[in-house]
Amino acid sequence: MLYTRKGDSGTSGLFGTKERFSKDHPVYEALGTLDELNSLLGICRVYATGTVGDISLQDEIRSAQEALFIVQAELAGSNKHIDTTRVQGIEAVINKVEVLIGNPHAFVIPGATKLSAFLDYARTVARRAERSIVAPSVKQRVSDESLTYLNRLSSLLYALARYVAAEDDRKEASPSYS
Repeated sequence: MLYTRKGDSGTSGLFGTKERFSKDHPVYEALGTLDELNSLLGICRVYATGTVGDISLQDEIRSAQEALFIVQAELAGSNKHIDTTRVQGIEAVINKVEVLIGNPHAFVIPGATKLSAFLDYARTVARRAERSIVAPSVKQRVSDESLTYLNRLSSLLYALARYVAAEDDRKEASPSYS
């Protein structure tokens, strides 16, 4: 069955405990935001067809999706966690993209291409996920590496959005503030 009826009263359980928590508990907000981000990355992956040097955009996005499942599992109480190697890997990709496109050192108006717009949207959801996890009632449930990974993920998504627009020969504009 695709439903259990256990949550009909507005509560849900976490891994490794019989205790039930209200569905508006901050841990569920964090889990839901990570789930939303993972789904949004699925949309990005559908539109991603190119490469960054020898790195497939689809593969890199898929790797981020896999990492988000690890963070969700950790947050829900399993013994899974992001390791330092994964953080170093995402940093290496960010560095590779930055070498190719430079650092814009300015805000950019999203929407130069469909994929860059989706990547920018995913970046904002990644930032929201990070904010939801640093809440005091949630933060102790995740490792420092998971927090670092989420912080780097938003940077990766920003870099990929700029790269995708540049590869499509689209000039991105900064806000005029007028």
